Amino acid sequence: MSNFPQIIHQYKTDTESVYNTWFVDNDQRLKAFRTIRRGVLQVIEDIKNKTFPNDFKESSLEFVLGSIAEQKQVFVGVSHPFYWKPKLRIPDIYENQANKIAFGQFLENCINAKTEEQVVREIIKLDALKIKGLGPAVASILYFLHPRWFPPFNTAILNGFNFLFKDKKKLGSWTEYLKIRETLMETNSKHKAELSNDLGAIAGLCFEIGTQKMLIGNDEYLSEAERVKFEKNIVKRQREIQEEKQEEKFHDEMQYHLLKIGISLGFDVTPASNDKSKSFGGQSFSFISMKTFPELPCDKETQTTIKLIDVLWFEKGTNNIVGAFEVEKSTSIYSGILRLSDLYFSISDGDEVFYIIIPNHREKEVVHQLNRPVIKNSKMHIKYILFSELRAHCDAICKFGTDLSIMEKIAKSV
Repeated sequence: MSNFPQIIHQYKTDTESVYNTWFVDNDQRLKAFRTIRRGVLQVIEDIKNKTFPNDFKESSLEFVLGSIAEQKQVFVGVSHPFYWKPKLRIPDIYENQANKIAFGQFLENCINAKTEEQVVREIIKLDALKIKGLGPAVASILYFLHPRWFPPFNTAILNGFNFLFKDKKKLGSWTEYLKIRETLMETNSKHKAELSNDLGAIAGLCFEIGTQKMLIGNDEYLSEAERVKFEKNIVKRQREIQEEKQEEKFHDEMQYHLLKIGISLGFDVTPASNDKSKSFGGQSFSFISMKTFPELPCDKETQTTIKLIDVLWFEKGTNNIVGAFEVEKSTSIYSGILRLSDLYFSISDGDEVFYIIIPNHREKEVVHQLNRPVIKNSKMHIKYILFSELRAHCDAICKFGTDLSIMEKIAKSV
């Protein structure tokens, strides 16, 4: 396509396109890769241990798909193909033990794959089993395992692909998906300088076109009904962006209160590594945070994950973490728990305190998550603090607090 550079330019310069609201500089997208990988490992472990349930609900797979669905700019509805449909007995990976094991082995072989060819072979093997209802919706999981090799896949991406490349590929076929992948990879290779090694960028372009949030060339192909839908989509997208900005503002406020309290108690403090440029109430996080992150006694990948925890408190002048806080406004509470558990199981020396900070309306949800057997059976003790409590008592804690125990005044346990 001779006009493809212009299409990419249009996509990247639209401040409301998924390129700018999801793909570029999106903290939640970056955090999701590690979280989803951990979740997939749990699915594999549950299938191996025969603890994976005969339903999607309450399964580790539900958590994985929930973590993906949180990135609603592209992945709304990603869970639907995996819901257990009892009348149709699909997808047939819950009641059929052989299929369940095959799915677990597929995920394990894919997550451990060193080359894209290995994953393609696993896809072909899985497809040959003809497991009812288990199609290329799985590709959205593969994307978070190998973003340079496999693009995400849903109806909107398919529709955009078909319009962009004047094709008629089908939704439920692995064979069709692999052909789409080849075309996207070849196109991406030619325009990598304008797009990315990460195939999420070009898949996002297809998504924008497929949802008719982006029109390419002239727009005569739209019927009047489609034009009305297009305009509604624009309004909806603007509303969603405003809501996300408001949520981010609440998140920043809670991080600021925690940084402020940590400093008042005499600790070195830092926000998540990708939040240092943020500010609240005119106070820059970088200005009140420690300049450099201490080296931790763990591998580089684990340290990278720990650095993404929303707020950390260190014993003054040391690399000893004494407080870890995850602020969960609208994202998965369990994903925050996983980041805290990375810290606990890798470098904990027993003197840390772990907290989840949540809006008041999510209290039942956090209690449910903290009651999960995998959390209850571990020695890691996580407490939670409500937004309203942190906001109301921040100044008093700063004024009267002398050590970590002051946080117990506003924290709750399950």
